Amino acid sequence: MLKKFLLSILHLYQRFFTLIGYGSCRYYPTCSEYAKWEFENNKISSAFYHSLTRILRCNQLFDGGIDYPLLDKLSLKPKNLAVDTIKYWLVPNKKNRFYIIKNFAFKG
Repeated sequence: MLKKFLLSILHLYQRFFTLIGYGSCRYYPTCSEYAKWEFENNKISSAFYHSLTRILRCNQLFDGGIDYPLLDKLSLKPKNLAVDTIKYWLVPNKKNRFYIIKNFAFKG
């Protein structure tokens, strides 16, 4: 329930700043999209920590660039494996964790 509330606040934040044309995040995906992916796929405490550290790094002291969120533990089992039914691609890294990459062909 708390996750749904936080995700709805993030959704409203994204819509509001899209309407006024404000957007200057130094990273891809944007900090709000990063936080959204974190809250959808990780525990709340982990999502808060990673989102906060990402927001603190979004300034002129850091180069920015591509920075995908990580998934701590793989426990997702899709029902249907068509390309347009998968919301995120999980790409493993060297530390037995996974990068979360959004699938833009998702139709759900």
